[in-house]
This record gives sequence, C-alpha cells and structure tokens, in this order.
Amino acid sequence: MKASFLLVCVLLAAPAPALAVDKAIQELQRDIALLQQQIKDLQRSQDEKLAAVTEIGRQAVDAANRASTGVAVIQSNLDKSLREQQTTLAGPLAGVNSRMTEISNNVSTLTQAVSDLTSALNRMQAQITDINNVLKVMSAPPKPPEQQAGGGQPASASDAPCMPASNLYENAIRDYRTGKNDMALSEFTDYLRCYGNTELAPNAQFYIAYYHFGQKNFEDAVREFDLVLEKYPDNNKTSQALLWKGRALVQMPGHKTDGANEFREVIKRFPRTDEARMACDDLKSLGLNCPAAASAAPAKKGTVRKK
Repeated sequence: MKASFLLVCVLLAAPAPALAVDKAIQELQRDIALLQQQIKDLQRSQDEKLAAVTEIGRQAVDAANRASTGVAVIQSNLDKSLREQQTTLAGPLAGVNSRMTEISNNVSTLTQAVSDLTSALNRMQAQITDINNVLKVMSAPPKPPEQQAGGGQPASASDAPCMPASNLYENAIRDYRTGKNDMALSEFTDYLRCYGNTELAPNAQFYIAYYHFGQKNFEDAVREFDLVLEKYPDNNKTSQALLWKGRALVQMPGHKTDGANEFREVIKRFPRTDEARMACDDLKSLGLNCPAAASAAPAKKGTVRKK
C-alpha cells in the first residue's frame, strides 16, 4: 500500500521538471536563432562591403589602364616629335658646325696675316725713317768747314751723316756686349742725335747712363738716367732707370736717402718685377725695411724687353 502511494507521488511530481527543461530549450533555440540571424546580417554586410571594395578596385584598375594608355600615347607622340626635330635640325646644325669651323680657320689665317702685315709695316716704317734721314742729309746745304789749327778741315761729330737706324743701333749693341764700351757710347750718342724720337731711343739713352755708372761717374750717370725718365716717360726702360739711378745715388756721399727713395719708387710703380725685387734687396742692404709690394713674384715668364 505504501509502495503504491509513493509511486503515485512520484508520478504526480514528474511533470514539473519536464516543463522547466522544455522552457530552457526553447530559450536556447531562440538565442540560437537570434545568433544565426546576426551572423546572416554580418555576412550580408561583409558581402556588400567586399563588393564595394571590389568595384573600387576594378575602377582603379580601369583608370590605371587608361592612364597607362595615355602615357604610352604621349610618349609615342613625344618620341615622334623628337625624331622629327632631330631630322629637321640635323642638317642645319651640321652646316652651322662646318661654317663655324671654316670661320675659325679663316680667323686664324687672318690673325697670322695681320701679324705678318704688322711686321712688314714695322720694317717699312724703319726703312722710311732711314730714307727720310738720308734725304734730310742730302738736301741740307753744306755748312762751312771749320778751320782747325793745323789748317785741316774735319767735320764735327754732329755734322756726320747718319747710317740707317737699325744698323746703327745693332752696331752699338754689339760693341756694348763685346766690351767695346767707348765705341758703343759714341754709337748710342749718334743714334740719339739722328733718331732721338724713335722707339729705341730710350734704350740708347739708358745704355749711355749705364756706361757712366760702369765708369763710376755717378753724377753723370744720375743725370743721364734722369734723361731716360724725363725725356722718355713710361718707356720699357723706366723701371731699370729708376733702379740704377738709385744705385748711383747710394754711391754718392750724402745721397743714400735719395737712393732709397728711388728704390721705393721702383717697388711702388713696378711691383711683381725683377727690378722691384732687386730694389727690395738694396733697401735691406741699407738697413731699411722693404715695402710689402716687393714681396710679390717677379714678372711672368714670356715678358719681352726690348734690348
């Protein structure tokens, strides 16, 4: 009897847990359905975005292809234009280069011709000067001869006819270099008498002054060097005349200061020359300071001095 009662109790109590389980299952099924719906929505959103990205990529590829095609067309047109320009300009440029080469050759030839013409004109000028001097001598009326004590009639040195300028100067230089100083002095003097206004006259005057310096006639040397500086200013012997005038003054008692001033003048007016360097050495030998300008290098090689 008790057993039957217990069975009835169990049977009566069994539906309650079953109902609770069914409710949990239903809620779980609802959550699963909701989750599946969310997954579908997410999948649809991703598909839409992927489709949009794909479309953008396709459009970019199309744009790139179109740009590449445009660049290729531009490059082709540019190459074609450059080839046409090269073809058009090649002929004229070749002609211009040939013409420029021809002009350069013609200019070189003309320069040489002008140089040759200048040399010829210089020679002609010297010859004309010689002819004019000869004509002057021939046309001048003869002067009465001077009687000397013995009854002879020698012509004075100033009345002697002049030989051609180039010959007279070359003879004087040759005699000077071979130690025939007295003969060279006479020839330089004749050159100044006959051709005192020519290009080589300052040189002749300088050698006369230098002759007196060599003979230790320092006063005469200073006077003759002054003639180089005063009668022929800014000639090719000016710097040397200043230097040797200073050296002559230094040898004269009481004129060392004057000589030093001449040395400074050489350095001031003719820096970067051998004369300036020598003037600096002479100042130092006198115990004086050398101006800074004299420390410059000597004259460049290739500088030609008229002999």
